Order: sequence, then structure tokens, then C-alpha cells
Amino acid sequence: MTVRQLSLPELVDACVQSGVENVGLWREPVQAYGVRAAADLVHEAGLTVTTLCRGGFLTATEPEARAAALADNRRAVEEAATLGTGTLVLVCGGLPAGGKDLHGARERVADALAELGPHAEEHGVRLAIEPLHPMYAADRCVVSTLAQALDLAERFPAHQVGVAVDTYHVWWDDRAPEQIARAGAAGRIHAFQLADWTTPLPRGVLDGRGQIGDGAIDMREWKGYVEAAGYTGAIEVELFNAELWSRDGREVLAETARRFLEHVIR
Repeated sequence: MTVRQLSLPELVDACVQSGVENVGLWREPVQAYGVRAAADLVHEAGLTVTTLCRGGFLTATEPEARAAALADNRRAVEEAATLGTGTLVLVCGGLPAGGKDLHGARERVADALAELGPHAEEHGVRLAIEPLHPMYAADRCVVSTLAQALDLAERFPAHQVGVAVDTYHVWWDDRAPEQIARAGAAGRIHAFQLADWTTPLPRGVLDGRGQIGDGAIDMREWKGYVEAAGYTGAIEVELFNAELWSRDGREVLAETARRFLEHVIR
């Protein structure tokens, strides 16, 4: 998503040329290219798919809509398995139109996980609940904190359901570090993503994730939290940023790699 202006073949080539060995993919471009073809393209280039984004949107109350959401998530699991990644990231969904019952919406997420968890396990895929910043609670994700995400995940085995830690969404929460430790102790940190928080927020806020180093988040601090919790997996950079999307994608990828080294590793 950081360089969504690149086609899938362009992305793969840019990763190879930049020495990037891991890539997190989104379903839409993978589906457009063809899931099996995308898997072959990535693997033949020697890249590892770290996660697939996204499943979720599991809060519908209408029976037909709920059945459609479950079917789509089963397909997402199967797509993740085909791509060779063990993690499907879930954005759980917001309140139904006109709804006001956050608790009820979260319980519908739990009900869906009870159906999807065993299906994911059969395909060697883990579900990673991603809490989103509270500003998204109404329309995109009723799960706003790592504590809420873990309360849901812990109803199921860790090899079925865990969490995705995204700095953009949790950096403001002073309980997040202890929740990362809680998740790590149970083996439930299934993904770790970086994006910076910059102001002023853009209209609509969906494309407001800042390039690493441009905002308020101490990336090394958050890397330290997940490492102390035992996380040894990939670190993804996921930027929704209209200004970055307007630029040459290869240039943005190279810049992102430099910023990662400067603000996260060194």
C-alpha cells in the first residue's frame, strides 16, 4: 500500500532492485493480477509475503450481508495460503448503518472469529486483529485498542487468532506497551507495522499516515516493545499517503528503506 502506484510486477522488480526481501500485499491488486499468478511472481523473485491485508468487516447484522462477509473472509484465508503467508490481517468493521451498539458489534466479531479460526487453521493461516485508532470506530473498526483486540483474540487458540500492532493506531495509548507484553507472552503478536503520525490530519484522515521520521512517533521505542515481548517476525511499513502516492513509486520505496534504517534500526 505504501507504493500502491506501482503495479504488482513493478513492485516486485523494485523490491528486488532495492534489496527488499519481504513484502506485505493487499488483496485488491493480488486479485486483479490473479492470486496464483501473483504467488508465482513473488516467489520466483525470491520475495517472502509477510501478511495479506485485509479480511474483516464482520459486524453486519443482516443475515445475507453477514454470510457474504464470512464467505469473503474464507476466500481471504485461502488467498493468504496460496501466497504463502501465514497471516491475514483483519480490520473488523464499524457500526452498521444507524447502529450505536459497540459492544454488540464486537460480539459479532467474536462470533465470526469462532467460524473463521478453524478454517484459517486448516490452511495454515493465523488471523491478526488490527485495532484502529478510535477515530475509525464508527465506520471502519469497532476494535480501537490492543486490550480490546486481545480480549477477543484470547477466546481462541493463539495459532488461530492474534493481533497486529500498528504504531499509527496505538501510539497514543499509554496501556499499549503492557498489552504488547501481554500479547507476546501468549504468542499472539502476528504482525508489526510502522507508520508515523503527522499533523494537521488530512480531510477524511484515511491517507494521513506519515513517512517514518516525519511525525510524533518514536519508532525505535515501539520496536523495543515488540522485541522485548518476544516478537522476531517481519517489520512492515504501511503508509496511506496521497503525497507519496503522487510520486515515483521506486523513489518512494528507496526513501522508505532509508528512513527505516535511519529511524528504526540505527
